[in-house]
Amino acid sequence: MSVTDNADSANALYLQLKAASVKNQVQIVRDLGAVGEPGLDALMRFLAEYQQTTVAALAATSDVTSKASENKASENTVLPLVGTIYQVLFSSGSAAATVFLQTHFPQGVVPLRSAAEVDYAPLQQLLAEQNFQAADQLTLQKMCEVVGAAAVQRKWLYFTEIERLPIADLQTLNALWLAHSEGRFGFSVQRELWLSVGKDWDQLWSKIGWRSGNLWTRYPQGFTWALSAPKGHLPLSNQLRGVRGIASLLAHPAWS
Repeated sequence: MSVTDNADSANALYLQLKAASVKNQVQIVRDLGAVGEPGLDALMRFLAEYQQTTVAALAATSDVTSKASENKASENTVLPLVGTIYQVLFSSGSAAATVFLQTHFPQGVVPLRSAAEVDYAPLQQLLAEQNFQAADQLTLQKMCEVVGAAAVQRKWLYFTEIERLPIADLQTLNALWLAHSEGRFGFSVQRELWLSVGKDWDQLWSKIGWRSGNLWTRYPQGFTWALSAPKGHLPLSNQLRGVRGIASLLAHPAWS
């Protein structure tokens, strides 16, 4: 195939992705990743356009609270898509894709905001590698870092500490999980499922695979550390500390 043919093919694939419905875009992204270089070129073009129109605008916004509803809408639709594109490029083995990501998205597609100056780059890397078990452990560790030295030492959080977690940090953690799970994992996903069952904890545990009948899922071997897990299965974070912790998390102002 000539250079011109490659360019034409990449452009056609890009337009196909742009024209697709949100429901179909993630599958098209997977299909493009299997095409080879023309497909990867189309994905890089789409991601570059996203960076120009979305990331720059969000990065310029310092008032996280006032943007909560806008960010929520973006997370539910855009993040799973661009996260899947990032994953396809990240795992493609393409030298061009590697250079593109290192140049334009050195810390991934999620702005790593933190009111407590916590570094979320290691978590982004684990999620990009789809190492969900290690990412789950690091998520709780980072939440403890936000709270302070005492929480880091004890390795878990009181529900009163969860209530005081900064909105920016919870939204960053949630966005990372959404972006790298095709929208299947994250605190906001767990909250939506919790609300869908009328805040019934017993129904939620079964729905997200944390309990089967009267038996709690055993950690870690009983949990599914892959995208094949039930929706909302991850992150576990504070779930082993009882209901009050996750109740504080799912009712946090970050999701309002």
